[in-house]
Amino acid sequence: MRTKPAPELVRDPVAPAEIVRRILIHLVLLSGAVVFLFPLIWMLSTSLKPPDEIFSIPPKLIPSTFVWENYTKRVFEIVPYGRHYLNSIIIVSISVFANVLTAAMCAYGFARLRAPGRDWIFGVFLATMMLPPQVMMIPLFIGFQKIGWINTWKPLIVPAFLSGGAFNVFLLRQFFMTIPRDLEEAGLIDGCGRITIFARIIVPLSRPALVTIAIFSFMYHWNDFLTPLIYLHDQDKYTLSLSLNLFKGMYISRTPWGPLMAASVMMVAPVIALFFAVQRHFVEGITLTGLKG
Repeated sequence: MRTKPAPELVRDPVAPAEIVRRILIHLVLLSGAVVFLFPLIWMLSTSLKPPDEIFSIPPKLIPSTFVWENYTKRVFEIVPYGRHYLNSIIIVSISVFANVLTAAMCAYGFARLRAPGRDWIFGVFLATMMLPPQVMMIPLFIGFQKIGWINTWKPLIVPAFLSGGAFNVFLLRQFFMTIPRDLEEAGLIDGCGRITIFARIIVPLSRPALVTIAIFSFMYHWNDFLTPLIYLHDQDKYTLSLSLNLFKGMYISRTPWGPLMAASVMMVAPVIALFFAVQRHFVEGITLTGLKG
């Protein structure tokens, strides 16, 4: 029996106007990418330049000699950068874990548990987003001072166990409301408690939203400058943001721009690496949140 050959797929020809439109869109996107990437490229270039080429006229993007010792030696000699890097990793790791865990628990209560006045309480909770954080600086400082937390990491870590703010809870609540209740009811029929349902059903299905909260929390705590500046006094307890500020005060006559840019590159690198590592989950979490509820 002779079989008929499969028909070839015929693609509709793309109109010339559509080709021009696509080219213009890509050119605009490429131009925007260059604008946003140029400061990072210039920072990386400056971190590898000799001191006499940093402010040379005309500017040079590619240095004549790559000064690798800015990364391997000088940045650690001017300030205790390695110690500060470790401090930031410890503080940020605990804070991100605390933010994600407590925000998810709080959001699950607002999304699934029924209680008198739940929606009213949630509305008041969201209203706290309109309160400027500067208003709370002095009361918080006085409170932490009275309990002896000044010059410790506790003011930087303990507030993270309070969900990290209303925005995190709101984002996760909207995502939880998109999860079908049938899955939760099936767990209740099988004898699962609320904690088991939360840990084994809600959390695994909410990975994109949790990753989104983790990224926001990581960027906030990693780049936070004001909070460590207020509560930390000893240099051995400084974070990276305060460490970068130290570079300006180490030399009265001349700022060491090469090591400073090297330290900045090492501070920015984890943020960029984290985003590209979880980009798919981040975009999915932003896209799906708020489709229902």
